[in-house]
Amino acid sequence: MFLVIVAALGGGGALWWLNQGLATSTDTVDLAIEPGTLPRDVAQAVVNAGVQVNPLLLYGWFRFSGEARQIKAGSYEIERGVTPRRLLRKLVRGDEALRAVTLLEGWTFAQVRAALLKAEHLTSSTRGLEPDFIMKSLGRPGLHPEGRFFPDTYTYAKGSSDLGVLKRALRAMDKRLDAAWAQRAPDTPLTTPEQALILASIIEKETGRPSDRPMIAAVFSNRLRIGMMLQTDPTVIYGLGNRFDGNLRRSDLQTDTPWNTYTRTGLPPTPIAMPGKSALLAAVQPAPSKALYFVARGDGSSEFSADLEAHNRAVNKYQRGQQ
Repeated sequence: MFLVIVAALGGGGALWWLNQGLATSTDTVDLAIEPGTLPRDVAQAVVNAGVQVNPLLLYGWFRFSGEARQIKAGSYEIERGVTPRRLLRKLVRGDEALRAVTLLEGWTFAQVRAALLKAEHLTSSTRGLEPDFIMKSLGRPGLHPEGRFFPDTYTYAKGSSDLGVLKRALRAMDKRLDAAWAQRAPDTPLTTPEQALILASIIEKETGRPSDRPMIAAVFSNRLRIGMMLQTDPTVIYGLGNRFDGNLRRSDLQTDTPWNTYTRTGLPPTPIAMPGKSALLAAVQPAPSKALYFVARGDGSSEFSADLEAHNRAVNKYQRGQQ
């Protein structure tokens, strides 16, 4: 068909058509090409999407270019005024219409799900599903979802499934955790990558200033070595779940849950949030320190102490305003 047009219009006319902007039904139209779609059907799909062009002529151009079989499946945005030449280049390169969603360090699984629900043009395949069913769908039946997804920015094609984003984030955390565990200090009290992930999640939630992560890791590692309770508030808050109203009370510290590190020794049974790369490394490479305590200074940083007497002085100074 294209060769017929070339013969009718002459080489100059065909060249003009290849560089002529095409009209569309709206400023931007969405084009979805499924895997295995034949070039002729791609041309028809372009027309069905709202691009005003003769499908036989467009198919003829695909064939004449020699690149018809290189057109890639995907989701595309076609802008008004695109030329046949630029359209084919987009489809061959696979320049899909991508969106992005960012998962932040320290987020819980509930916050991750909320972000995915709000993500633009992301299909919600997990809406209303229980966490255990989601993990089963991801190939990890029986695994608690908390902390299993690596915080990062993930791009996706329009119409993609949130399950696909979760799968990529899950694999990313596997990779990051394996890399961190391979770099663990010889004297770490941690015995498994799972413990490293749990400790990293606590470090992530406790850190006000990024540079303090190795020292916070040192405090918890030192406590684990001697069997001292971790006594970290974020684990208590996590264990309270929806019962936490933003105000942590003394009675909360005394309310036993599997995650309450004021009532139970050792690490909690699961992570409490998503740790980032720095928290993972800090968990397995704590600073060389004998510190067993730390208290917030009020500026985002922490004061570290090796004994209770020094810690009490720090609490009086930074929490109670006493010199």
